[in-house]
Amino acid sequence: MAVLMCVPVSAGAQTTVADQLTGKLVITGASTLAPLISEIGKRFESLYPTVRIDVQSGGSSRGVADARQGLADIGMVSRAMKEDERDFSAFPVARDGVCPILHQENPVQALTDEQVVEIYTGKITNWKAVGGTDAPITVVNKAEGRSTLEVFLHYFKLKNVDVKAQVVIGDNEQGVKTVAGNRNAIGYVSIGTAEYDATHGVPIKLLPIGGVAASTESVRKGTFPLSRPLHLVTRTTPSGLAKAFIEYAQSKAVHDLIKQQYFVPLAD
Repeated sequence: MAVLMCVPVSAGAQTTVADQLTGKLVITGASTLAPLISEIGKRFESLYPTVRIDVQSGGSSRGVADARQGLADIGMVSRAMKEDERDFSAFPVARDGVCPILHQENPVQALTDEQVVEIYTGKITNWKAVGGTDAPITVVNKAEGRSTLEVFLHYFKLKNVDVKAQVVIGDNEQGVKTVAGNRNAIGYVSIGTAEYDATHGVPIKLLPIGGVAASTESVRKGTFPLSRPLHLVTRTTPSGLAKAFIEYAQSKAVHDLIKQQYFVPLAD
């Protein structure tokens, strides 16, 4: 529960509301956003030692549901807001993309949109059909309630009931670990997560979409076709501690953290 301390101020002293922040915020939702918001939360706590930020993942749908039901002060949503969520206040903090990933040793370097669709609908089941080795394809899909799933399905004009997956995963790191551990797997995850992991030695590679490299730089330039906003959301107009945290998360003071997570700040 967020509290603003009422501290008497002597004549001539300057004390801002921010100096008086105390309390706890519960923030739940998108696994794409959770690592970034956790880092922002740690820095915020260092500025305000009597504040605690509790960040929990579980998918964008959880973030919306928890915020609506009062189980969370703030939700995390890694997509555009839906028509039936217009009663929420949404605050973009960064941009990200979604891309297919393969094991680093898979010889396939690119897939057309049509090939991705045919792989995910079970029409192509062997890598040999797309220029790879003679090996069965392991299709990795996202679980319901995950924004990464919704964004992927929307772009490729797919319905989840038509997807023929051998593995269903939850958060992005599960997807990365699954593909990194299976040379014949294909998955799709946040570009930010994938680029961060690939840079830190995880044996995966990011596939381009529409001939555009899957990279934070492509998202920043606005050329990557499968990008999305990353939001913090509240059921009502935020005030007090929630308002202060959201403003901080949207400020240039955290741009270094956003870039460290391989996301794109809203303004450089």
